[in-house]
Amino acid sequence: MSSPLSTRVGQVFIPVSDMTAAVGWYAELFGFDADTGRLGHEDTIFDIPTEGPPYVCLDANQPDVLPSGPARCFFLTDDLEATVAHLGTLDVAHVSPIEDIGSLRFVTFKDPDGNVLMAAERR
Repeated sequence: MSSPLSTRVGQVFIPVSDMTAAVGWYAELFGFDADTGRLGHEDTIFDIPTEGPPYVCLDANQPDVLPSGPARCFFLTDDLEATVAHLGTLDVAHVSPIEDIGSLRFVTFKDPDGNVLMAAERR
């Protein structure tokens, strides 16, 4: 069966309440200059500079999705321990213990708006 719709994800949206604060927080989190992103749609959208498209992950572990979690996407890292240490320097809320599921090790954490995010290291 063919479909005109691709399984490639074009963009992940993370809701924020204060654009200026959010841009600053994400700039510190990822280490980019806040002025390098693109603000648009009457300053309601900010495109974080990225290295490429995201991956699609289907997760059947929590079928009842709550507003506060689970994470809808993950950001890749080559060094999970260094990432956890970096999150600690930013006083990030709710950093979970490292979980290892064999092909992936990860932690979850929250941004200032309570969005659950994940950092993952592929094996």
